[in-house]
Amino acid sequence: MLKHSLAVFLIAASATFALAQEDGKVHQPKLTPQHSGTTQLLISVSPVNSRVVWAAGTGGTYVVTTDGGETWRAAVVPGAETLQFRDVHGVSDKVAYLMSIGNNTTDFRIYKTVDGGATWNIEFTNETSNAFYDCFAFWTPERGVTHSDSVNGVFPDIRTTDGMTWQSIAANMPAALPGEASFAASGTCITTQGKRNAWTATGGSTTARILATRDGGDTWKAYDTPLVSSPSAGAISVAFRDPLNGIVGGGDLASNDAANTATSDDGGQTWTLTNKPPVQGAIFCLAYVRGIRHAEDEESGEEHEHVVVITTETAPNFTSGEAAWTPDEGRTWLHLPGVSGFWAVAFADPEAGWFVGNGGQILKISF
Repeated sequence: MLKHSLAVFLIAASATFALAQEDGKVHQPKLTPQHSGTTQLLISVSPVNSRVVWAAGTGGTYVVTTDGGETWRAAVVPGAETLQFRDVHGVSDKVAYLMSIGNNTTDFRIYKTVDGGATWNIEFTNETSNAFYDCFAFWTPERGVTHSDSVNGVFPDIRTTDGMTWQSIAANMPAALPGEASFAASGTCITTQGKRNAWTATGGSTTARILATRDGGDTWKAYDTPLVSSPSAGAISVAFRDPLNGIVGGGDLASNDAANTATSDDGGQTWTLTNKPPVQGAIFCLAYVRGIRHAEDEESGEEHEHVVVITTETAPNFTSGEAAWTPDEGRTWLHLPGVSGFWAVAFADPEAGWFVGNGGQILKISF
């Protein structure tokens, strides 16, 4: 859904304010502008590690770096020139997935490269009328799930178990509320954790919900959140740092004062609103600072366990916005001055994160 995007970037840090201040002085993260090589809007970003990062956006464009952002290579996927890539998942410097949207049913596609972008194979082309695929997420390089807005009360979600073919899991999904959908803001309306856990954020109806699976997508349950929900509002971005603890953010795409976040300590079954972030707009993306692959190295970035970074975009044009971070999952917030116009943020580790957004902007963030 959205089909316009706001970005809210959240990072997970220490449970105490000690990370943010020393001798009464607040220590903001280091911000380093980088040159993407494109002026297209960059919607989603996926760090593989501190050196290899993929990002993608409008005009069929993707960008990739293999040196931590010192240099970026921008290119257009042949045949996708009129499409928008609303999500990207990097596996290595050679392997990556892209998810496209467009104006036609068959414009919703999943592309994959195994040669660093030299060639792209279309693995999935949507044939379901009125389906709108918002985001995807992966447990392993071969196992992933893609989420769509509801169609006639059903979520036509799909799953791959071999990294090559995609099958419907619509029959496994909870029944949708009237008009229930997600927001293709930054590719973070779904997140995975561990080997089989996943959570999807929804809105567009009477209640903003979290759809959760514990078995790799075989079965799902739906849980209510306290975030505002309406045809233009809901939960937009979700992240979990372990099987039980996570954060969700969202807002109203028609209003600039409804941004909020909530946390869960029981795997998404119940949610509690945090203190309100000091930002205008809707949260398009949030991310824990430890990195998207922190489970592979549990000792890496432990001091940033509860640090979250968020980024927002503002109605009606979604060309500006703000960013903030919290060292304690929403109890305390710190504004990031001058950080505006970014749709997504993600981390490889606390010292290597990236914002991407309007006009091809890329900003490295280091704690």
